[in-house]
Amino acid sequence: MDLNGKVALVTGSARGIGQAIALTLAKRGADLVLVDLEEAALKIVAQEIEVLGKKALALKADVSNSEAVEKLVEQAIESFGKIDILVNNAGITRDNLLLRMKEEDWDAVLKVNLKSAFLLIKAASRHMMKQRWGRIINISSVIGLMGNTGQANYAASKAGLIGLTKSAARELASRGITVNAIAPGFIQTQMTASLPQEIKDKLRAAVPLGFLGEVEDVAHTVAFLVSPDTRYITGQVINVDGGMVMS
Repeated sequence: MDLNGKVALVTGSARGIGQAIALTLAKRGADLVLVDLEEAALKIVAQEIEVLGKKALALKADVSNSEAVEKLVEQAIESFGKIDILVNNAGITRDNLLLRMKEEDWDAVLKVNLKSAFLLIKAASRHMMKQRWGRIINISSVIGLMGNTGQANYAASKAGLIGLTKSAARELASRGITVNAIAPGFIQTQMTASLPQEIKDKLRAAVPLGFLGEVEDVAHTVAFLVSPDTRYITGQVINVDGGMVMS
């Protein structure tokens, strides 16, 4: 899984799963374009990557805005000359029961979680097509496969990512670009760390392997799917969930 000479763009990379993905790809040899709205945290991640001996470009951007996306892709190309790997990880939640959900909360989640992936794939794939090589990973969720009470907007956005993944995989395959999705289950993050022990126990009980995943579990799966060794895998959804959803 040697990624030396590759350039990866990872959205939502200031914290959590995105940060773990960025650091893992850097450890495998890739240079990174880091994108997030949390500029201070993003710079810390960039420094960690530079300590590993790799280059990092930290860009504050709203990835749900088409002009911002075009600009950040242009900046990435100007700095590194190419984009080999795109990881669409940026995401938000605005949870509420369907009948109480505000329209603006529906729109916000769909914009950040789904529209941003469309915009970035469209912008980055132009450059990947010229080099006839690329790896695109969309971070979906098991919620997009099974639904969840109070998360109609989030579930719809994550299910939409799966449909986008399969369509993009078909359209880009002839140019040597693979497109896959990863659907994490219950992953330990800063958010889950603050949950009451009773809730953690319930989450753990729903996982056949008997424990919650870590951000590195998702990051290592990304590293596998973006490596040159996985040229014959495209249009797939890989669940990283301890066996919680089996289909």
